[in-house]
Amino acid sequence: MTKKKMVSGITPSGTMTLGNYLGVVKQWVEFQNEYDMYIFIANLHAITMPQDKEKLRKNLKEVSTLYFACGMDANKSTIFLQSDVMEHAQLGWIMNTQSTMGELSRMTQFKDKSAKVESSGKESIPAGLFTYPTLMAADILMYDVDFVPVGVDQKQHIEIARDIAIRMNNKFGDLFTIPEALITKNNIKIMDLQDPTKKMSKSSTNPKAIITMLDKPEEIRSKIKAAVTDSENLIKYDFENKPGVTNLMNIYMILKGITKEQAEAHWNNKNYKDLKDDVAEAIVEMITPIQNRYNELYNSKEMEQWLEDGANKARKIAYKKLQKVQNNMGLNYKRK
Repeated sequence: MTKKKMVSGITPSGTMTLGNYLGVVKQWVEFQNEYDMYIFIANLHAITMPQDKEKLRKNLKEVSTLYFACGMDANKSTIFLQSDVMEHAQLGWIMNTQSTMGELSRMTQFKDKSAKVESSGKESIPAGLFTYPTLMAADILMYDVDFVPVGVDQKQHIEIARDIAIRMNNKFGDLFTIPEALITKNNIKIMDLQDPTKKMSKSSTNPKAIITMLDKPEEIRSKIKAAVTDSENLIKYDFENKPGVTNLMNIYMILKGITKEQAEAHWNNKNYKDLKDDVAEAIVEMITPIQNRYNELYNSKEMEQWLEDGANKARKIAYKKLQKVQNNMGLNYKRK
């Protein structure tokens, strides 16, 4: 039986966080045994906001290496750099011409990010920030995937990709499979350690707010120790009233594969020091083998070969898809 297809990627605007791993990558590793996976490093998306070139290059290498160190397998999944498959950008431009200003301006992430840019007063809003959903639509539709694994906050991007695909199929013939959003398991978001009302983000300017997959054990323990909780000293799952405590419980629950009821029972009659000690040790236990594998792979020819092979495989599929789109739209004048 042919495997169902899935596509996903992470933007290397910073190094991979614990939130990226628990919310996205950990599930990719599980999915790759069941699905035909197309997993890319979204470096074209990274430049929608200004980037220092040396920092971006470093982030690219770190995130690429971490994909494999976390358990992504080049023999099971197609893994590549987005910019190595130029058809993504070309199809992204075509998608740009098939979308409207209105639907792009309604994108929640554009509103949020452009508001931050405006409030900083340092720069104008980049055009790429406005149009990047059409590049994301190209990423999603290129490989005729069945599913796109996303958190609830990303569902809007799948919806616009579906809208564009349906519009183009109606206008130019049967071009794209219409994908479904696969809402990630548990639907638990890992939150900022210093402001647990917002998601942990690799773009955070506060190093104490995030745990990266390359943090040393002592850094992890220190950050968890300093994580914001409250003054009640009662370990209870209640995001509305106890977001900091609940966030730490979520991290532990995902790492240990337990329910909130089991977590509450585990910490019954214990205090926040016990909670933080347990969470820190669970993270260190999970992250140590990943970091060991990362160090083995970082400068290896093996990893470079995996990315090259992945790009070659993706490029063949992407080339055929782009030619079909261009033929049906009349862009290739010799073809009908």
